Amino acid sequence: MTGGLALACIAVVLWWTPPAPEQKTAAPRGRLAEVLNHGPLLRLDVGVFVLHAVQLAMWVAVPTLLVRAGLPQDAHWHVYLPAVLASFFAMGALFPLERRGYLRAVFLSAVGLVLLVQLGLLAASFRPGLAALSVLLFLFFCGFNILEATQPSLASRVAPPHARGAALGVYNTLQSLGFFAGGAVGGWLAKNVGLPGLFIACAVLMAVWLAVAWPMRAPHSRKTAEEVFADEAQAT
Repeated sequence: MTGGLALACIAVVLWWTPPAPEQKTAAPRGRLAEVLNHGPLLRLDVGVFVLHAVQLAMWVAVPTLLVRAGLPQDAHWHVYLPAVLASFFAMGALFPLERRGYLRAVFLSAVGLVLLVQLGLLAASFRPGLAALSVLLFLFFCGFNILEATQPSLASRVAPPHARGAALGVYNTLQSLGFFAGGAVGGWLAKNVGLPGLFIACAVLMAVWLAVAWPMRAPHSRKTAEEVFADEAQAT
C-alpha cells in the first residue's frame, strides 16, 4: 500500500501539480541559525516533538487498558476505527473557524484537549472501562487531527519566505525524534513507574507545550503560490 501511494504521488507531481512560477532573481537560501532563532517556529517545533512523543508513549499503554477493560486484542479496531472516523467529522469545524479568525483559539483548545485526555487516561489506568476509554480516544483523535493538520501549515506560513525549506526540515526532523523519544521513553516509564506514571509524564509534557504555545499569534491569511514567489523576489 505504501509503495502504491508513493507511485500515485509521483504521478500527481508529474501530471497534476502546476509548474512553479518562474523566478527572475535567485532567492537567498535559508540558514539553520535563522530558523533556530525564530520564536514562532520554535514553538511549533516544540509542539510537533511533544505531540508525537505523547502519541507514541500513550500507545504503549492504551492496548493494555483496553484488554483490562475486557476487549480482546484482536477486537481493538472496534474502538479505534469509529474513534478515528468520528474525529474526522468533528475536525470539519476547523476550517470555518479558521476563516473567522479563531485559529489560535482552536489550536490552543486542541492542545488543552489532548492534555485533558492524558488526565482522563490517568484516571482510567486505575479502573479501566470500555465506554470511558472509547470517549477518551475519540477526544484524543479530535485534538490530534486538528494539531496534525494545522501545525505544518503554520510552520510554512510563519517561516521567512526564503527559509521555508530549512524551517520544514527542522520541523520534520523533530517530528521523527518525537516518535523515537515517545516509544523509547514511554516503554521505559511503563516498565519502571507503571501506566499512571506514564500518563502523568504525558500530561506534564502537554502542559509544558500549552505554556510554550500560549503566546502564539495566528499568521496572516494564506497566500497563493504567485504571491509567495513575488514576496521572495521582492526580498532579493
